[in-house]
Amino acid sequence: MDQTFMGTKKVFPLVLSMALPMVLSMLVNSLYNIIDSYFVARISADAMTSLSLIFPLQNIVGAVSIGFGVGVNAAVAFYIGAGDREKARESASLGLILSILHGIVLTIVMMIVMPGFLRSFGASEAIVEGGLNYGWIVMAFSVIISVGICYEKLFQAVGLMKVSMFSMMAGCIANIILDPLMIFGLGPFPEMGIAGAAAATGIGQLITLLIYLAVYLRGRLGIPISLNPFKRKWKLAGRLYLVGGPASLNQGLPSVLITVLNGILAGLGGNGVLILGIYNKLQTFIFLTVNGIVQGIRPLAGYNYGARKFGRVRQISRAALSMALAIMVFGTLLCQLIPDRLMGLFLTDPAALSESARALKIISLGFNASAFSLTFSGMLEGLGKGLHSLCIMLLRNVIVIIPAAFILTRLLGNADGVWHSFWIAEWVSVLIAGFLYRRVLARAEKK
Repeated sequence: MDQTFMGTKKVFPLVLSMALPMVLSMLVNSLYNIIDSYFVARISADAMTSLSLIFPLQNIVGAVSIGFGVGVNAAVAFYIGAGDREKARESASLGLILSILHGIVLTIVMMIVMPGFLRSFGASEAIVEGGLNYGWIVMAFSVIISVGICYEKLFQAVGLMKVSMFSMMAGCIANIILDPLMIFGLGPFPEMGIAGAAAATGIGQLITLLIYLAVYLRGRLGIPISLNPFKRKWKLAGRLYLVGGPASLNQGLPSVLITVLNGILAGLGGNGVLILGIYNKLQTFIFLTVNGIVQGIRPLAGYNYGARKFGRVRQISRAALSMALAIMVFGTLLCQLIPDRLMGLFLTDPAALSESARALKIISLGFNASAFSLTFSGMLEGLGKGLHSLCIMLLRNVIVIIPAAFILTRLLGNADGVWHSFWIAEWVSVLIAGFLYRRVLARAEKK
């Protein structure tokens, strides 16, 4: 397949054509997350709490898979832009082999740590049991998740965004259909409760992978992949991990953040842990949409950076930023104007609903700043600057927000301290993100 269009087509239509399929698939994915939580919440409040507590471990599996996939994506796109298709092929082959290994290791590790992790929050045995019922099934699909995401990033690297969109949407739609059937035992399905939600998730992920494999076998990817580890150029692994390692940490940092914030909120009592869990599900509708834009621009940034077309790189970032900012402004307005209706999708208790609506209004004050941070972080990953991107994510998810949450909860004496820490971290991080991005491009232009 000819990828020269990534370096010649007009920038805004190009960004739109690459980002729109990913935005649509992210919207469907976020809709799945919301519907999944909606049905689980109908089981019981304990089931919803179980889902909230297991989320960090579930997110780590996705974080490692997505992060490493970003490294593969950046390397393949860069080498194609630089005209070195052999290294692009080697990067793709090595990336797939390592993704399989990552999936195996993640399955083993998560199965071992899951019981102790859930009990570390002092949760009731009913909540722990629900988390384990969900977690055992979800973690069993780690290899499928890892390999599927690797193929997703490979198709994106060569500009086949519609293939990625179709595969992801097919899996998500399968999840949405199977959720109520398997949770409540409708039709021929047995009533599985929270385990049914996990099984529906795994089946959806398997469907996505099978579609990728079918399209690859038809020769659409244009990059032949070999799974023979003894013929690989293992030195390329360094480049994959140079971007993929920090990108995995980027994806995993929210899990660390949620775990720490859950600890702070649990110490305060009340509905804090439940509200944070619901918020993390609800915000995916906005943030995954922006992530779709970021996924669309990564291969464009890598291709044009490899071809030393730095002017186009700047144009790509501006186009992506305008789109991301429009989404975040819309999201902010929704959260400020109808927070009770949004949180009311998952809560019925009047006191908890009032508290959650207040939390959402406070947190959303940082949404607009995050448009800049996420766009610059994605561009830096596309340019192969994973450590720079990691610095931005550390600021957003660790360095600023966690100390702010500790301090503010002690000053205010309630969960509002946690909610305020979100927007503070976003606005501090955006200043550093802009500086790092401009510095990287300026240095590249001087070489």
